[in-house]
Amino acid sequence: MADSQNLLQTLTDEFQNLQKDLSSVVEARQKLESQLQENKSVQKEFAGLDDNAKIYKLVGPVLLKQDKTEAVMNVDKRLEFIEAEIKRIEGQITELGTKQEKKKMEILQLQSQL
Repeated sequence: MADSQNLLQTLTDEFQNLQKDLSSVVEARQKLESQLQENKSVQKEFAGLDDNAKIYKLVGPVLLKQDKTEAVMNVDKRLEFIEAEIKRIEGQITELGTKQEKKKMEILQLQSQL
């Protein structure tokens, strides 16, 4: 009986750790989504500019002039990176959700045996 209680406690702790991990991954996903929307907004702004428009990039406390094609390329690369990270994190969310569901079933099965 004591072994079953210890096992139940261990499973519960593992389940809670999975919940914490899932929560932090979902939070990271939300941050990436925010960055994605911000960069898409910048991309739309760039689309409306003339080719000879002056673009400045904030680097620390200084504004540096930047070529439009270079700025557009940087934003496009950033968008690609963010989208790839979102896909990677969505995979982690799915994996953690599956692990969490399995752990939940183990806990329920053990509880029904007690």
